Amino acid sequence: MSPPPAAVESTINFEGHPSIKSSPDPLVKKLNLIPDTIIRHNAPPPTLYEDGLLEKGTTISSTGALMAYSGKKTGRSPSDKRIVEEETSSRNIWWGPVNKQVDELTWKISRSRALDYLRTREKLFVVDAFAGWDPRYRIKVRIICARAYHALFMTNMLIRPTKEELENFGEPDFTIYNAGQFPANVHTKGMTSSTSVEINFKDMEMVILGTEYAGEMKKGIFTVMFYLMPIKHKVLTLHSSCNQGVEKGDIALFFGLSGTGKTTLSADPNRKLIGDDEHCWSDNGVFNIEGGCYAKCLDLSAEKEPEIFNAIKFGSILENVVYNPLTKVVDYEDSSITENTRCAYPIDFIPSAQIPCLADSHPKNIILLTCDASGVLPPVSKLTNEQVMYHFISGYTSKMAGTEEGVTEPEAVFSACFGQPFLVLHPMKYAKQLSQKITEHKANAWLLNTGWVGASVKSGGKRCPLKYTRAILAAIFSGELEKAEYGTFETFSLKIPKTCPGVPDEILTPSVDKKEVLLLAQKFIENFKKYTDEATEEVKNAGPTL
Repeated sequence: MSPPPAAVESTINFEGHPSIKSSPDPLVKKLNLIPDTIIRHNAPPPTLYEDGLLEKGTTISSTGALMAYSGKKTGRSPSDKRIVEEETSSRNIWWGPVNKQVDELTWKISRSRALDYLRTREKLFVVDAFAGWDPRYRIKVRIICARAYHALFMTNMLIRPTKEELENFGEPDFTIYNAGQFPANVHTKGMTSSTSVEINFKDMEMVILGTEYAGEMKKGIFTVMFYLMPIKHKVLTLHSSCNQGVEKGDIALFFGLSGTGKTTLSADPNRKLIGDDEHCWSDNGVFNIEGGCYAKCLDLSAEKEPEIFNAIKFGSILENVVYNPLTKVVDYEDSSITENTRCAYPIDFIPSAQIPCLADSHPKNIILLTCDASGVLPPVSKLTNEQVMYHFISGYTSKMAGTEEGVTEPEAVFSACFGQPFLVLHPMKYAKQLSQKITEHKANAWLLNTGWVGASVKSGGKRCPLKYTRAILAAIFSGELEKAEYGTFETFSLKIPKTCPGVPDEILTPSVDKKEVLLLAQKFIENFKKYTDEATEEVKNAGPTL
């Protein structure tokens, strides 16, 4: 991956003439900046480190990572995400609790409020980058923000253009105005708090107010891709990680919400990493949307996750971690600030990363990850095509502590397509696309429970050890698990392998509380009722039965 080019630092006067000509003129006109505003345009990490260290609470870890705090909000605020209701996109939006409507007047107020705040800053940061590794589908993104930490975060998380690409970047396809330090106007129509994350598909802009959590920018771009790719290109957008076998070249997709193991399991030293969180599946193959990884750091260790642990070095960002004030050594077991401690780093910090992050072949294995807090589901099940659709639409998992504001312990949820907070269209539109691709390319499908096995979290059960999950995956990739003898997990009608190399038999087929099984089955059935109008009989019958 090419490093970012040198920063453009410019001082703007009232006439709108930058002292350096390469400063973005359209930006100057849009913001109507005050005299002597300094613009850091595509600044490299050393410059952003210097600026970042001027921000309250920011310092450098013992391994060289920039450590920053996101303020009061240490996770996403999904209840404050809004989409502008306008004539070009409204008929396609899946309106409801996921996509809340906001009118164009409220949008104008929020946008003006964000711009007014940015105009007051003595220093602004601008990042121009790409979303999508396939040049046929990528979009040009511009981020305008007031924190160096935010600029470094998006420099890491998006795809950094070459010097030549920046010189010909032109106008962005999508712009983010991050004024997260400044609150939304709570008296504006539709506002329920001082936080608002608003997306306008007609203007192709996003405004952030009242939250400094950097993940809002990352997931904002993801939401845009969930809209643009299916509508404009008929390309399937997926909340998944992806890797590729070194010898066989086989592609695996891992679906799952934060905390289910997408990042950890895809960072396998024996396979090439294509990406850890956001992908698109086109007629040509799979490509990563991002240029970096955003790994959870709670209980991180060099022994359990060496590739992620070693990626935390100069150029990466540690978010909301606790550290020794003298040695700057991070305590990854300390969750006193948040359970959602994170690190953002360029994907090429992972030695096994495949650059460019795309594959010109189609997935052989589809792996649905769930973190079952009830301890009911087995560690691995082989799915039929209809079961894939049922569990993809259901998206059952446990929302892990800290990934969203107010979540302090594992909470059972159903998240359509394993990414409901980011969906823009109705879940069935994505599900039908996935079904067609699985059928066309004859992919195998599996349900992996990385959560509690045999006993729930409340009854003192334990999560499935990572070494067993890795052993299961190794057997899937080698083809060994497909040849195993299978039993049936009643009620859910799941096929369970009786043996797997490196995994005790009692782990594969744990004894479970029948009451818990029936309770979970009932939850599946109740949740799926909202999709029965559009689901086929085969898919509806692929779920649990009482």
